[in-house]
Amino acid sequence: MDNKRIISTATLLCAAVAASGEEAQAANAADKGEKRPNVIFILLDDAGYGDFGCYGQTKIETPNIDALAERGVRFTDMYAGAPVSAPSRCCLMTGLHSGHAQIRSNDEMVGRGNVWSINAMRENPELEGQAPLAPGTATLGSVMRGAGYRTAIIGKWGLGGPASQSTPMDMGFDYFYGYLCQRMAQCYYPPYLYNERLREYTSNPRMDLGDRLDDGADPYDRKSYDKFRGDTYSPDAIYDKIEEFIDNNRRDPFFLMWTTTIPHSALTAPDEWVDYYVKKFGDEEPVYKGKGYFPTRYPKATFAAMISYLDYQIGELVKHLKKRGLYDNTIIMVTSDNGPTHNAYTNTSWFDCAAPFRSDKGWTKRSLHEGGIRMPFIVAWGERLTPVVSDFVGYFPDVMPTLAHIAGVESDALPQSDGISFLPTLQGRTAEQKSHPFLYWEFPVFKGGNGWLCVRMGEWKGLVENVAAGNNDMQLYKITEDPREEHNLAAQHPQIIARMWEVIRNEHTPIENPLFRLDITYPQQ
Repeated sequence: MDNKRIISTATLLCAAVAASGEEAQAANAADKGEKRPNVIFILLDDAGYGDFGCYGQTKIETPNIDALAERGVRFTDMYAGAPVSAPSRCCLMTGLHSGHAQIRSNDEMVGRGNVWSINAMRENPELEGQAPLAPGTATLGSVMRGAGYRTAIIGKWGLGGPASQSTPMDMGFDYFYGYLCQRMAQCYYPPYLYNERLREYTSNPRMDLGDRLDDGADPYDRKSYDKFRGDTYSPDAIYDKIEEFIDNNRRDPFFLMWTTTIPHSALTAPDEWVDYYVKKFGDEEPVYKGKGYFPTRYPKATFAAMISYLDYQIGELVKHLKKRGLYDNTIIMVTSDNGPTHNAYTNTSWFDCAAPFRSDKGWTKRSLHEGGIRMPFIVAWGERLTPVVSDFVGYFPDVMPTLAHIAGVESDALPQSDGISFLPTLQGRTAEQKSHPFLYWEFPVFKGGNGWLCVRMGEWKGLVENVAAGNNDMQLYKITEDPREEHNLAAQHPQIIARMWEVIRNEHTPIENPLFRLDITYPQQ
């Protein structure tokens, strides 16, 4: 492992240090030539509302993320675009909710062949990637580049493969490094990562999703898991490119999306971070018989280690920005693409990852319950924001108009969007903040689910499950008082139910891809 990655246990979980005198001088120099703020948008993969200390997590330590929240705005009612990766990222990228978006579920395009094999994708790039965006789609990248920003996405893409016209380089980004395909991103020691349009191969050993321990290997012996490790740990390679992009573009405004794969399975983290949590949690049973990912000796400790390691990297990012004199003029946003997963590897219930919402199976990722779509969302801007906890109700479509507002783009120059700018909230001008009359989601049939509809309207949330089976019985929750969705009040408020069905009629638009379709049986009027 690179020496700069090796740190003692005593320093693993330190918060970001204050700027040194040299860093402070650099910051003052940068302020003299004030420019539009840089923006770094950090998107985690499958992190839940309750996975950070500032949102109530007690087992996993996240001092650097917590420090950003202390100095900035911590949102309590911000939602993802969808409960799984690709459609949520589509809503984020395009500013459209899931009733208007091009991508409404994960489509692995299995008709191409063995798309679930890392080794097959290595040999045939046409197997990589998910359903693409249409050529020419306006994205966060193209909007910010049009405003004069240097744009980059470093991490996971998941909105089209190398054979499509929907790679980051086609969608408004000046630079891309990382994974194009979200299936490949499930391997933290990949055979290659993309640098713009080209693969950069690693010396990592060949491995494939679903590989097991060697015959006769002791599952309690840590060395039995060495076959699933290599020299290039992707979060390290990705972070290095983040610092490089910042250094190369520090004299111009830049928009950087850091789309980390942490903490999505397969569970993989540096040994010293795992050891910290093994000491904290104690010994545990390995997971080595499940399907789909790689075996893990210490699943709980490794999951916690992944989040804390990402937190450490965020602390390094803050220090780097201070060193370059950029920190006070850089907006940092931290959130997740959807709620926490629930599988044999990730013990969502033990960590209570979605707290205060339910963290049980069926209530997190892949559902439109609060645990599946309500996200941690933190915005820091050096020392420029008044620290506050905001109950602004918003979702991923709001990011595009907000960033455009920050970049100085006129509203009438923006592509059609379902979002509103929350910049007034960031700046403490709450009297000027517009609010949504409603938020809308739809989620088609996916991995055992039978289709969902959801509307949030002020303090109320309407939810319809089993839509594809013809169900139109809407549940109604006063979500501000019942965040765990335990008391269905539909019978007492038929007028609210009627208004929510009217929203669904107006916001649902047909879509060609059969995997994204949702046939809705509307109640009789």
